[in-house]
Amino acid sequence: MAARTVAVVLAGGVGERMGAGRPKQLIEVGGRPILAHAIAAFDAHPGVGEVLVVMAAGHLREAGVIAAPFRSVTSVVEGGATRTASTVAALRVLEDHPDDTRVLFHDAARPFVDAPVIDRVLDALDGHDAVAVGVPSPDTIVVVEDGVVASMPPRETMSRFQTPQGFRLGTIRKAYELALADPALRATDDCGIVHRYLPDVPIRVVAGSERNLKVTQPLDAVVAEHLAQEDLP
Repeated sequence: MAARTVAVVLAGGVGERMGAGRPKQLIEVGGRPILAHAIAAFDAHPGVGEVLVVMAAGHLREAGVIAAPFRSVTSVVEGGATRTASTVAALRVLEDHPDDTRVLFHDAARPFVDAPVIDRVLDALDGHDAVAVGVPSPDTIVVVEDGVVASMPPRETMSRFQTPQGFRLGTIRKAYELALADPALRATDDCGIVHRYLPDVPIRVVAGSERNLKVTQPLDAVVAEHLAQEDLP
């Protein structure tokens, strides 16, 4: 029997760069909140059995109202001040789940993740304990130190990470156990935690989608509205 799959929709950020005065995941595109779009993608996927929403402090009631229509949502919990803290909050909720549970961590600010991307992550988890989603970088990426180019990695080796990032629950638990014991902990995503604290665990990278954009800046919301209109019947 296949292991249970839990999707964690991380909506703990407050979206300061959007300048909207409220969390960006509550902004509407295509007539409904960004958070609703993100939840819907996992709620509709036949491979996902449970959805957990981690919401920014002070907005749990709004998130609960948005999540209420979705059959798979089992909890809406308060996140932390950082991405790391929000993931830890989710792991606490999942304490009673077995180590072989497949868990997908997804940014709520990515409203247009689609079923093929989720499929690729789940398929890769059959043979790997950690999976990332990436798209090739169209730009040259340079390492800058003190305002000067220090190195220029070959563009064909560069990918831009998206979410969901998938793990066996036992793997991400162990990685965070080690990370939280490190006073110098700094991370921006969950694969970064695994890469740093469990370096012997390979992280499989599967193809993402250019539609799977993250709404971070005001211009992103304009693009998201356009994509939402394309999806309307």
